[in-house]
Amino acid sequence: MSNFVPSSVRRHLKRGGLATLLALSPSLAFAHAGHGEAIGFAHGFWHPVGGLDHVLAMVAVGIFAANLGGRALWAVPATFVALMAAGGAFGMYGVAMPFVEIGIAASVIVLGGAVALGWRNWPLGAAMALVGFFAVFHGHAHGAEMPADASAFAYAAGFMLATALLHVAGIGAGIAIGKVGTDAPRLAQGLGAAVAMAGVGLLAGVI
Repeated sequence: MSNFVPSSVRRHLKRGGLATLLALSPSLAFAHAGHGEAIGFAHGFWHPVGGLDHVLAMVAVGIFAANLGGRALWAVPATFVALMAAGGAFGMYGVAMPFVEIGIAASVIVLGGAVALGWRNWPLGAAMALVGFFAVFHGHAHGAEMPADASAFAYAAGFMLATALLHVAGIGAGIAIGKVGTDAPRLAQGLGAAVAMAGVGLLAGVI
């Protein structure tokens, strides 16, 4: 892989990965402290992975970040994870938030659309604000569905790690598509359009 990915991209990916591990390390250590914590971690990890809406949005964030390049490779996914954690806290403690399911479906449409339209010149702050806005909806859904007997810290560590891994998968897909050649933009746009259409199906309740 090192022969195909520019050194600057590898540095950004390593930096983002280290930042994610450092942010999660206290909760990950706690998650492995006992049987109950491990169960909470497992529930948290599988919650994003088990929902098509979450998977599509997380991967789209990664592809969007890859399209933007530079600092966006780690700053955009990190923003999503951070604000998702805040939304998760709201959900865990029963703070009401309107239109959560609509917001999640809309995130799939908008983030898929961002990839489909080839948005590559967004200011970093605007891209972070866009993904951060939708992250709160995803986080609230995760937090609200936490099992009653789960550790909040372990559960949060689980869904944060799963989300980060899905972002990395999206970044990898975006970088791989970029190596295709002259057909890369059309391929990325087609993938983004498919994600956006799936979001429309989710919003309409047919998926």
